[in-house]
Amino acid sequence: MTNEIRQFVLDSLVEMKYDVTGIDDDTTLGPAGADLESLALAELTVRVEERYGVRFDDDEAEALAVSTVGELCAAVAARLETAAAAAD
Repeated sequence: MTNEIRQFVLDSLVEMKYDVTGIDDDTTLGPAGADLESLALAELTVRVEERYGVRFDDDEAEALAVSTVGELCAAVAARLETAAAAAD
């Protein structure tokens, strides 16, 4: 599942006109890595939320600026697992 989420994130960045060359799980989403500005980070968050049916509160969304691609993917995967377990 994490691979699918990662691919969605990378595809979204390409659609948002970001160069994903060299971006991997250790790349920070904010200025030190993928260089997403706050509006782009908000757009990426909304895309992920809509695609996977998860939600990030305001504090979590702000923390994503210093998160890595891998951390974002892991957070989404964990929320999906929690939701699946709750549905059982």
